[in-house]
Amino acid sequence: MKLPASAFSVIDWSKVPRVEHPGERGSASWRTLNLGEIRIRVVEYTPGYIADHWCERGHILYVAEGELETELKDGRRFLLKAGMSYQVSDSEDQPHRSSTIPGAKLFIVD
Repeated sequence: MKLPASAFSVIDWSKVPRVEHPGERGSASWRTLNLGEIRIRVVEYTPGYIADHWCERGHILYVAEGELETELKDGRRFLLKAGMSYQVSDSEDQPHRSSTIPGAKLFIVD
């Protein structure tokens, strides 16, 4: 990851517009900041959320609140609780999708 040249900045995430994205079940709300080719997001999943797609984009993901289950297309599953993180590459051999029973709040850089 290479961050573009820019001035130091502070982000008040409460002032970044929220955009809703429906899932297979439940929904995700994203607050997104684009910095060159880098996308920085605070994402909140409603309780019972299940993603409606397999994602092939690489991420660095941190669970700030709640619990998140990440499923890899090869069948492996990982339960992440608040304070845990994962990273996944852009390679096509690691498609993944998310779900949550209690809901989750995430910080994601991709």
